Amino acid sequence: MCDFITPMLAAFGAGGATAAGATAGAATAATTGASLAQIGTLLSIGGSLYQGYAANKAAKQNVALIEQQKETEKQLNAVKDQRERLRFASSISKQAAELAGRGVQLDSPTAVLLGQSAAQEMSFQSQAIRSTGQATQMELTGEQRSLEARGRMALLRGGSQPQALG
Repeated sequence: MCDFITPMLAAFGAGGATAAGATAGAATAATTGASLAQIGTLLSIGGSLYQGYAANKAAKQNVALIEQQKETEKQLNAVKDQRERLRFASSISKQAAELAGRGVQLDSPTAVLLGQSAAQEMSFQSQAIRSTGQATQMELTGEQRSLEARGRMALLRGGSQPQALG
């Protein structure tokens, strides 16, 4: 154990009895201090690089999650549109049956006008659902692009942050 402590004390100038020993110890201590400063700088740079890498990786994971969300939203939107069209088709059929039950000819101008109006409403509703879905897709795509940019910036910032030199 003394074999380890004695050189350490000498390196920091505590073990030298002569002036030459003290000078050598001080020079060694100064060199050791400079080396520690360099090690600290390297660790700081490494930490910044790792932080940038980790932020970039997290951004990429969030981009992938948003891609899954976009696909889910797309499927839900298609199902919602299909259900709404089926609901309208059912209403149109019910309306036609009610008109026929009242003795109205289905090819009469009134019946045709009612059918056209219902079909227009179905088309408008379907378009509204699809437009809402497209807006959601655009919003999610924008969020993805923002995350990608933030990830790239974190990576670049992590590698280019100014470091304190000792």
